[in-house]
Amino acid sequence: MSIRVLIADDQPMVRSGLGLMLETHGIEVVAEAADGVEAVRLAHELRPDVCLLDIRMPALDGLEATRLLAGPGVADPIPVVVVTTFDLDEYVRGAIQSGASGFLLKDAGPRLVVEAVHAAVNGDALISPSVTVRFLQHFAGASAGAAPRDATDALSDREEEIVVAVARGRTNQEISEELFISLSTVKSHLTNIQTKLGLRNRVEVAGWAWQTGRMQPIG
Repeated sequence: MSIRVLIADDQPMVRSGLGLMLETHGIEVVAEAADGVEAVRLAHELRPDVCLLDIRMPALDGLEATRLLAGPGVADPIPVVVVTTFDLDEYVRGAIQSGASGFLLKDAGPRLVVEAVHAAVNGDALISPSVTVRFLQHFAGASAGAAPRDATDALSDREEEIVVAVARGRTNQEISEELFISLSTVKSHLTNIQTKLGLRNRVEVAGWAWQTGRMQPIG
């Protein structure tokens, strides 16, 4: 069955462009919305596999729409990928904290857009490469929120390896190949890691690795 996607953006040309990208790669666009209120309504009505949301929209912005669809406490969340023109740290952080499964810039190109949709469907998260390193480095020395500053005793050696691999941007398939373990084992370890650390997705796992000194700062 094809992946079903909802696109929300206040610019018709952007919606059309994203839709063409997705449909060219066999992904079905089930609805389009011009504002956040319409996006939330249609998402609840149609239950798409993924929502692509702009941030700056009338009536309800994309971050609040993301929180309503995928945020903490949502009983039956719908994966959201935020797609925006604005490469601002507060937007990246706000999107992830609101429950987004990805953050892309509108010039990311078809391959990354499609990869982000597939990642969201598979329970992963993808951030545009142009903002990833800067975003993760913000975690180094920053507040941990609800996550423990260190959990060496809580994680097994294998889980520590997987945390570092995730922080390096490795996909589940790449981790599977590098550590010579099955894909299902990688996913099981990631679930355990997120449970132990109180984190919601692999982006937060990567941030935690930087924050707790498991990664060397870049440049």
